[in-house]
Amino acid sequence: MELDIAGAISEYGFPIVSAVGMGYFIFFIWKWVTEVIDPVLGEAMFTLIKLVDRVRMLDNDLIRLNSKLSMVLEYRSKLNPKRTDELHRLVAEYQSGNKAFNSTGEDNETFNASNGNTVHDEQQRGK
Repeated sequence: MELDIAGAISEYGFPIVSAVGMGYFIFFIWKWVTEVIDPVLGEAMFTLIKLVDRVRMLDNDLIRLNSKLSMVLEYRSKLNPKRTDELHRLVAEYQSGNKAFNSTGEDNETFNASNGNTVHDEQQRGK
């Protein structure tokens, strides 16, 4: 039994033969996606989740370090009240200006770790 496309078209008609061909093509693509693409996407998703967790952890570490630095500088200025201006300059210079993390990929406003507000919030309040 040899596959004769012209004979199949003359016997069953072009719409039926093309529908069978399209059905096989859809089945082939579906099988390829479920066997080849899905496992790769699963691995990539797992890697992405691990990276997002690491970024969050690093962001939290930076915020903690920034608050520790501010506390040390404040304590230092209390020991020597003449250096208050220098303290304010240093705090402003090293103040965190990181982007608040958002896993959706949308652009966020800059986050001010010292008071917990975004730059957008402060602009609305007139600071």
